[in-house]
Amino acid sequence: MNIIKAGAYIADSAILEDQIHIGHNAVILSGTADNITKICYGVVIGSNSTIYEGVIIGSKAVVRPGSVVNRSVPPLAVVEGNPAKIVGYVETSTSQVDTKVDRLPLPGVTQTSVSGVNIHNLPNVPDIRGNLTVGEFEKQIPFSTNRYFLIYDVPTAETRGEHAHIECHQFLIAVKGTVHVVADDGSNREEFVLDRPSMGIHLPPMTWGIQYRYSNDAVLLVFASHYYDSADYIRNYDEFVSTKKTMLPQ
Repeated sequence: MNIIKAGAYIADSAILEDQIHIGHNAVILSGTADNITKICYGVVIGSNSTIYEGVIIGSKAVVRPGSVVNRSVPPLAVVEGNPAKIVGYVETSTSQVDTKVDRLPLPGVTQTSVSGVNIHNLPNVPDIRGNLTVGEFEKQIPFSTNRYFLIYDVPTAETRGEHAHIECHQFLIAVKGTVHVVADDGSNREEFVLDRPSMGIHLPPMTWGIQYRYSNDAVLLVFASHYYDSADYIRNYDEFVSTKKTMLPQ
């Protein structure tokens, strides 16, 4: 059952799924058959918000009061502002990994609440001539690699990732600046801050990964176990969760 508060306007052609909460005086516009607005399951839209035509608000996303949403919002995202930007993700715990430079952890692996996802603290060698950090494949980086890529010059409003891989492992390092990473195994979701080149995160196959809140100078290095293959991607979150459930022991 949907809850729609007084004063809300919803265009006739807009598509609303179930368990949606729409606040007072919110406005949901919609366009032609090729530009229809869709509000997916479990979405919360705050009072006095405006959703532009053609926008898709993904399942369980939250639009904070007074926001103006002119671009589609991924599942579970929290957005606010004018224009709305992603500021977080619902049902996501914050990693307790200590990132203070004056007490960097010793090299090693820290398990997280997300199945198979680990934080790797790589060897770090400070030197007046310039610092060095190193990782060896199949040792500190827990797989052999066939590919790497760099992500940089990302506008702060943009979100990268938002997919899972069926077979490919990934290892992420912020070689410069700061990047927030959300890892999700279909049951647990945790957010991490990559903020030094001696810290990496391993995302195994069938992990939903999101990268956002890039600092202006951020450079994200990603090692991948497989060559690029579009068939290895799951890009729909609901499909990812459904697939994970079929993999659970009966």
